[in-house]
Amino acid sequence: MELNLFLAYAGILLMVGLSGYGSAKGLTACGRTVVGAMRKDPSRMGQYIGLSALPSSQGLYGFIGYFLASPLIGPEMSFQVAVAILLCGLLLGIVGLGTAILQSKILSNGIAATADGHNVFASTMVMAVFPELYAILALLVAIMTFLAF
Repeated sequence: MELNLFLAYAGILLMVGLSGYGSAKGLTACGRTVVGAMRKDPSRMGQYIGLSALPSSQGLYGFIGYFLASPLIGPEMSFQVAVAILLCGLLLGIVGLGTAILQSKILSNGIAATADGHNVFASTMVMAVFPELYAILALLVAIMTFLAF
């Protein structure tokens, strides 16, 4: 039983920790770009913030995964449930980490281009959705897996 709890909590740690770290890293990269963009054109602060906030969603997906997995965790949980939580945590954590960082690269370029006077806000938002879709897909896999138990 202790092994099952360890595996499940390791999954929670991976799920929340990696996706949260990815979001923090992505937000920091975008924030740094916003600071530079503010020197060029501070009047577009609303657009900069709108773009820079997008990598935060991956951390939220990890947190949603935690809420879905937590009712399954307990001393009576089976080995299969513990492994499912561990593997879903690994999946959600790695995908959340990677997509938040990669998404921030698209967004940082869009923020910098907006500051240079280019009208790329909408196209940047569209391009940033593509990595986000894979984070949503990972969350959906975790949801469907948790609902199976």
